[in-house]
Amino acid sequence: MKKIAVFAGSFDPFTLGHLDVVQRAAKLFDTLWILVAQNSSKRNMFSAEQRKGFVETAVQKIPNVRVASFEGLTVDFMRQVGAQYLVRGIRNSSDLDFEQSVAWNNKALYGDAESVFLLSAPEHLSVSSSVVRELLANGVKKKTTLSKFVPGSIINEIVRKKGDR
Repeated sequence: MKKIAVFAGSFDPFTLGHLDVVQRAAKLFDTLWILVAQNSSKRNMFSAEQRKGFVETAVQKIPNVRVASFEGLTVDFMRQVGAQYLVRGIRNSSDLDFEQSVAWNNKALYGDAESVFLLSAPEHLSVSSSVVRELLANGVKKKTTLSKFVPGSIINEIVRKKGDR
């Protein structure tokens, strides 16, 4: 049986921390789906289509990674693609507390959902989409600054799309 996993998030935008988790998870599973969540109650800086495009560009060289966007419960997407595993990145104890409760709920909704927690690499502990959004909102466009937080393959696209809004 193929091991299929889902790594879900808003990825607003996709960061080096996300990419690190994807690269490591791709080695553990036959197929890794990156699910760009669409949550109508959440105000994102970038549209779901833009976020999906950023992710596709950033992971294009990882052969067993697929990217999709989905509006609804992650466990419903997992059922749709036959996934048994949900990958989550953990930076600190707050992330662990939150993700633990989400994992229990996912297990209750979809008994086949097994959560796999990957600890952030030390160099990515302070990397978050929130930090990137704050930098962009305050006019930071320097590639040297953004390259500490965002994959180089998508920096120009993020800066350009931010300017389009």
